[in-house]
Amino acid sequence: MIDSPRARVKPAEPWRQRLIRSLLYGRNVDRSAKARARVGFAIVAFAAIYGIIGGRLIMFATIGDSHGARRTAAQDAIATARPDIVDRNGAILATDVKAPSLFAEPRRIIDKDEAIELLTATLPDLDTGEVRDRLTSKKGFVWLKREITPQQQQEIHRLGVPGIGFLRENKRVYPTGNEVAHLIGLVNIDNQGIAGMEKWLDTNGLADLHRAGFATDRLQRPVELSVDLRVEHALRDELLKAKEKYHAKAASGLVSNVKTGEIVAMVSVPDFDPNNPREAHDPDRINRLTTGVYELGSTFKAFTLAMALDSGKYDLNSLWDARGPLHYGKFTIHDDEPKGRFLNMREVFTFSSNVGAARIALSQGVEAHKAFLRKMGQMERLRTELPESASPILPKHWSELNTVTIAFGHGIAVAPLQAVMGIDALVNGGYLIPPTFLKRTEQEALAMARRVIKPETSEKMRYLMRLNAEIGTARKADVKGYYIGGKTGTAEKVVNGRYAKKRVLTAFTAILPADNPRYQLLVMLDEPQSLKETYGFITSGWNAVPTGGKVIERIAPLLGIEPRFDLPPSDRLILAASRTNQ
Repeated sequence: MIDSPRARVKPAEPWRQRLIRSLLYGRNVDRSAKARARVGFAIVAFAAIYGIIGGRLIMFATIGDSHGARRTAAQDAIATARPDIVDRNGAILATDVKAPSLFAEPRRIIDKDEAIELLTATLPDLDTGEVRDRLTSKKGFVWLKREITPQQQQEIHRLGVPGIGFLRENKRVYPTGNEVAHLIGLVNIDNQGIAGMEKWLDTNGLADLHRAGFATDRLQRPVELSVDLRVEHALRDELLKAKEKYHAKAASGLVSNVKTGEIVAMVSVPDFDPNNPREAHDPDRINRLTTGVYELGSTFKAFTLAMALDSGKYDLNSLWDARGPLHYGKFTIHDDEPKGRFLNMREVFTFSSNVGAARIALSQGVEAHKAFLRKMGQMERLRTELPESASPILPKHWSELNTVTIAFGHGIAVAPLQAVMGIDALVNGGYLIPPTFLKRTEQEALAMARRVIKPETSEKMRYLMRLNAEIGTARKADVKGYYIGGKTGTAEKVVNGRYAKKRVLTAFTAILPADNPRYQLLVMLDEPQSLKETYGFITSGWNAVPTGGKVIERIAPLLGIEPRFDLPPSDRLILAASRTNQ
C-alpha cells in the first residue's frame, strides 16, 4: 500500500505547547546545545552543594569541640577564671589549671542509645537515666561530666561519637591541701567562690568582671594575703599533736600582728581538703575561730582589769577582798586556788581570781562594764574579709549578776578572733584595729584604728601579762629568750543548760615580746582530757599553755623575733619604762 502525501504530514502542534516551547527555548535556538548547557549547569550546582556538605562535615570533625559548643559555653569558661591567691611571701595557696569537661549537642547525635551505652561504659560513674534525659532533650548544648581526666578524654575521643565533645575549663586547685583550708575556703563546680577568701573575691568585684567578660587569666593579679604559710604549718602541726595527746575534741589557734591587725596564721582542726569539697560539709570541720562563739573563761579577766585601770580610780596596788567566796543571790563565786586574803591587782591577774575579778567589775557598775566591752569590740558581730562570722551571745537582760560572771569569762560568748582583736588593743598602746587577712602596713592600720584605752593602761597590761608568765598560770609557756606574756582561760561548757565541770574549753593567749609586743598567739583546746603527767588536771595551764610554748619555739624565728637572754624581771623592764614615760 502506497502512502499518500497527506498521510505523511505531521499533525499540527497545539498552541499551548508552542507557547511553552517558545518561552523555554526561544525562537530559532538549537535545542540540543541548550540541553547540554543545562546538564552542565546541573552538574556544577550539585557539585557545589555536595562540596558545601563535605566542608561542613570536615569542619564538624576537626573543630566541632570549639564551634557549636564554644559558642554556648565559652562565656562560662572565661568567666570562671580566678586570680591566684598567695601568702605574704608569694607561696601559691590557690590557682587555676585547665581541665577538660565533657559535653554533648543532642541535636547532632544520630543514635542516642548507642551513645549512652558507649559513654556509660567508659565513665561508669555517669548516671544512665540522667545521661538519657540530657541526650534526648531538645537543647543545643548539655554538660555530661565536668572535670574529667586526660585519660578519660582520650578514651571517649576514640569512640568517635558525633555530637560529643570537650571543653577546657578552669579548675581550682589548692597545692597546700588542708594547711589553709578555713582561710582560703573553696569554690563550686563552676569555679565560683562559696566560702572563705574565695567567696570574698566574688563578692568584691570578681563576679562583676566575670559578667563583663574581663576576668581572664591575663588580666588578673595575684591576691596577696597576710598569712605566712611557714607559720601556718608550724601552728597546725603543733595543734594536731596537742589534739592527739590530750584526746581533745578539736584544737584551734591564731597568730595576729598586734600593730597592723594582720592575721599571720589561722588553724582550726579538724579541717578539710578544699580539693575534696565533700569534707567541707562535715559540721565538725567548722572554723571555730570565726563561726564559733565561746565563753572564753579567765581570758576575759584581761578586759576586766583593763577597764578598772583605765578608769583612773585604781592602780596595780589596789586591794580586793578575796578572803572567801562571793555570794550573790543563790549563786556562789569561788576561786580555784583561794588565798583567803585581800589580793592586789597583780595577784588577781596572776592567781586568776574569780572573786577578785567579780569585785573589780562590780566596782565599775553594769553600764560602765557594758560600755567598755562594746568599746573593745566584744558586743557586736565582727566583720572581716571572711564571710563566715558569728554574732556574740549576750545576756538578754544584763544585770549585776551578769556583770559578775562576765568579769571572769562566763555568761558571754564571742568569736575567738573577736577576743584576739580586743587583746591586741590592750597591748599595742591602746588602738583597736580591725583584723584583716590581707597585707596591711602599720600606717594603713593606724589610719583606721581607734584609741580605746590610755597608753599607760596598755603598759600596765603588758606588765601583768609578762608577770603571769614569770610567776603565774602561764609559767609553762615561758620560752627562754623570747620574753613572752600571757593569760590563761578555762571555761566549763554548757551541757543541757548546765555547766559541766569535766567538759571544758581551755585557752591561752600569749604576746611576744611582752615589753614591745609584735604578735599575739591564741591556742584553744576543746574538751582536753587529763593525763598522768597533768596529775588529773584539765585546766589551761596543763595543756593549752605548754602547747603554746611549743608553738612559740617554732614560730618566733620565722617571725623574725631574735632571742634575748638575761633580761630583767617585768617590774624592772616594763614598769620602769612606764614610769619614765609618765
